Amino acid sequence: MSTTPLNWQPAHAPIPDSQTGRFIRLEKLDPRRHSEDLWNVLIGPGCDEKLWDYLPYGPFVEREPFDIWLDGYAMSNDPLGFCVVDLETGQAQGILSLMSIVPAHGRIEIGHVAFSSAMQRTPKGTEAIYLLAKLAFSQGYRRVEWKCDNANMRSRNAALRYGFSAEGVFRQHMVVKGKNRDTAWFSIMDSEWPPIDKAFEAWLAEDNQVAGGQRKTLAQLRGQA
Repeated sequence: MSTTPLNWQPAHAPIPDSQTGRFIRLEKLDPRRHSEDLWNVLIGPGCDEKLWDYLPYGPFVEREPFDIWLDGYAMSNDPLGFCVVDLETGQAQGILSLMSIVPAHGRIEIGHVAFSSAMQRTPKGTEAIYLLAKLAFSQGYRRVEWKCDNANMRSRNAALRYGFSAEGVFRQHMVVKGKNRDTAWFSIMDSEWPPIDKAFEAWLAEDNQVAGGQRKTLAQLRGQA
């Protein structure tokens, strides 16, 4: 274990600044502006039925419980909720958050990810994760975490694709919706971020996102970086 003093100052509570990318804009979650769109894309016809399987809330059948939950989520500082807005249409299409926020140690997590079908299999989800991770590192955090149910293969694969490193599994870590959850842990350190940042930028660039899909994968671009 290293005992060398850190050249680092504790972070502050994250500031939920809006972040604009090529495809989406991240905004602080605001039910007044976002609830109608989110109800339609997360609950309405054609929604991803598996979306709520590993989240600690939902699925919602009626609008009132959804609105009550969304209002509480928006008022919270941890998790600190963000909304993903499609730049082309202006529609709110997903939510995610910064959470497990520990400024004194520079530790923060990206979680509570709920991306609608309109975001899946498009660059929008990847850009949302990128912009939120970039925001966290830019505000002084030195460790960004990703945690999920170990049975959630979609989330585990996504973490690895985004450049998070697997750290292990906490067995019998939680009880969620009456079921055991073994929690898989992933992270990116601030020292690891620069080449991951460059790979995200290159992946999202116009010359890589072409008709028919990507020219190079994130993993390929991280290798080049």
